[in-house]
Amino acid sequence: MSKKLGGIAAVIWAVNIFVLLGLGALLYASGVLGAAARSDSPPDAALFPLAGESTRTPFPTVTLVSPPTRRPTITPWPTPSPGPSVTPMQMPPGNYRVIGHSVEGRPLEVFRFGSGPTSKLIVAGIHGGYEHNTVRLAEELIAFLNDHPEVIPADTSLYILRNLNPDGSARALGLDGRANANNVDLNRNWPYNWKKEWNRSGCWIWRPIEGGEYAGSEPEVRALIAHIDNIKPVALISYHSAALGIFAGGRPDFPPSIRLAEAVAEVTDYPWPPIDTGCDYTGNLTDWAANTRAIPSIDIELTNHRDTDFTQNLRVLQVFLAWRP
Repeated sequence: MSKKLGGIAAVIWAVNIFVLLGLGALLYASGVLGAAARSDSPPDAALFPLAGESTRTPFPTVTLVSPPTRRPTITPWPTPSPGPSVTPMQMPPGNYRVIGHSVEGRPLEVFRFGSGPTSKLIVAGIHGGYEHNTVRLAEELIAFLNDHPEVIPADTSLYILRNLNPDGSARALGLDGRANANNVDLNRNWPYNWKKEWNRSGCWIWRPIEGGEYAGSEPEVRALIAHIDNIKPVALISYHSAALGIFAGGRPDFPPSIRLAEAVAEVTDYPWPPIDTGCDYTGNLTDWAANTRAIPSIDIELTNHRDTDFTQNLRVLQVFLAWRP
């Protein structure tokens, strides 16, 4: 009897072992298949073999193609001289005139090219010595146009104000050269959305500076307002540095300024839309021009505080001269 019971027990254990092995194999297969189904990658070809194949079929080779450049084709201008061929004060008499004076009595010089009825304006040096490369860019553009006056369309007069803040430039080439002699940020003194003080979050904070005693309090700003009202430009560029991109004047948005910004963005590497730091830009030139004078206006920020990006800004000049509101 004990031998019989022992034989029955052996059979039962063998059946149990067989069942457990089968269940384990089933669970393993289910886990592998489930993992393959959940994976973002294709399932292994060993689990799903193709007819007549025992190895996995490789994915096709994909050739990456660079997106087309957004820069339109423009006819090249004459090759410019390396840097200004003359300094501003050596320009022929009558090529520039003084439209006013700074707090400390320095002249505000505007250069004119062409004699057509359609006026356009470029402003540099609004932040003086802190953005001194904008002044150098203006001088390079002045020298180029003096060498190549033929690039000005017959219907156009182009005005370039080389330095709106000569007092800041004379004081320092760096942080201490940003304000004018009254410690006013000249790009916050314009009589539109003006504030004496503003929330500094996301804004320039490296020196104490203010927006002036009242809107338009500074002689540099008043002189440029009078000049703008005199020539009535159909478009305006204000040069700054550095790196934030192209800003379209207007609060609320002014569609002609946006169209001008888009046209310039097509031929440059400057960010558009511009980098948003969260700064509240109060009392600035381009918003004033767009919202009080209906002038399509943009700020262009150069790549850094050293270079003039001259070649890039020759393309800007070409687009600017051809642009129509």
